Amino acid sequence: MTITAETYHVPVLRQESVDGLAVRPGGTYVDVTFGGGGHSREILSRLGDDGRLFSFDQDADAEGNIIGDARFTFVRSNFRYLANWMRYYGVERIDGLLADLGVSSHHFDDAERGFSFRFDAPLDMRMNKRDGMTAADVVNKYDEARLADVFYLYGELKTSRRLASAIAKARAAKPIATTQDLADAVAPLFKREREKKDMAKMFQALRIEVNHEMDALRQMLDAATRLLAPGGRLSVITYHSLEDRMVKNVMRTGNAEGVVRQDFYGRVLTPYSVVNNKVITPSDDEIERNPRSRSAKLRIAEKKDDAE
Repeated sequence: MTITAETYHVPVLRQESVDGLAVRPGGTYVDVTFGGGGHSREILSRLGDDGRLFSFDQDADAEGNIIGDARFTFVRSNFRYLANWMRYYGVERIDGLLADLGVSSHHFDDAERGFSFRFDAPLDMRMNKRDGMTAADVVNKYDEARLADVFYLYGELKTSRRLASAIAKARAAKPIATTQDLADAVAPLFKREREKKDMAKMFQALRIEVNHEMDALRQMLDAATRLLAPGGRLSVITYHSLEDRMVKNVMRTGNAEGVVRQDFYGRVLTPYSVVNNKVITPSDDEIERNPRSRSAKLRIAEKKDDAE
């Protein structure tokens, strides 16, 4: 299929998320989820000649959307290595970081990537096709208890043990190689009225496990907290409760676990000031144009002047 910036990914909350960065014309910014480049182009439109933008993406397909601009640097890497790459480029402080944590439209729409149960395709789900285990590896090689944990922790599925048991039984007869093989193995466990929703949660859980998404997010947020200059902004779009909870915890307490630390006077010790206490969500018009934006939540925080 032909991949263009427009078809790769429709940027969600583009104006709102970049507004949240309060872009300074001469500042240094990072877009850790380049995708089709929609958010990056919006940031560049607000930068002056001295501004810099570093954009990360580990998917080889995203490289076709690279922007020809002297102020722009594309980093072919998972954003978990943010700190390493900024050190490599000699960047000690950044003025803002944007993350659109959703899976690109391209990943769901490209049947061969195996992200969606809408297509019968190899059970892959890797963001980086050049490395790592596939979803097929997970469902065929994990023991039953470990598989149940994946569905419970990352899909929040109450039927996690039954799902794991059904998969173990199916793979004993033959390897589960495709999305349809997996769907067939677990279909009897889903009630008709919730089948699509619960199937989506199961696929989400596998995708998170395959790509180590929660570990990567934690590492990226830790690095961003250290790299942001006083007054720098963190603008993050989330799509499911697990990542949203982690982002909210970091912005409110400075750590992914949400552990509140207080000074002698009872004031919460956190490196951030929350900019929007109420999450920003897409307008009805945006949801109509792009239904996948329906679950998006935007959170913005600013690095305190007195933060270390």
